[in-house]
Amino acid sequence: MPYVEASVRRQQFIAAARAALAAHGVAKTSLRVVAAQADVPLATMQYVFPSKEKLLRAVIEDVVDEIAGVLQASAATDQGLENAIRQGLDTFWAKLVQGGRELQLLQYELTMYALRTPGHEELARHQYARYAGVVARWCRQAAERAGETAAVSFDHLARMIVAGVDGLILQYVCDPDDARAREGREALADMTIRLAKGTAA
Repeated sequence: MPYVEASVRRQQFIAAARAALAAHGVAKTSLRVVAAQADVPLATMQYVFPSKEKLLRAVIEDVVDEIAGVLQASAATDQGLENAIRQGLDTFWAKLVQGGRELQLLQYELTMYALRTPGHEELARHQYARYAGVVARWCRQAAERAGETAAVSFDHLARMIVAGVDGLILQYVCDPDDARAREGREALADMTIRLAKGTAA
């Protein structure tokens, strides 16, 4: 077997694990299954990831990095807070939700795994803190660039946006309906913009 740098090999194994998890779920995905997916001997897999728990931790971090990266790039912050929220929601949805059912299912399954596995609970907390942190940054940046203020903290506003998106995604993966999802995003944007402005419903 040709030599492959450890960092490259690690990322190959994470990609193989994501494919195996999407096909089989957490319960049925073992190191042996992932090794077969990566087309390497089990011993090679175990050298990099000696346990399923260490591999799943790396997969969770990889999924969170991907989603946070898309969130970071989703919102234009040069046309005010309202535009950032509306455009950010639509861009994120188009890139990672519409047509991305398997990634979203994997995210939810890994979140439940982290919450149910002693010693991994902080991964779930980190996941949502990371998402909210990214959204809070682009909300703050958009408002500051436009000379706007918000009636609530940007951290609170971001958590409400993430909570709303989470609910819309879960509904969508259960019953994909693009028109209803669009209405839901518009309603979520309206509600969070009113929250930011401190205006009544």
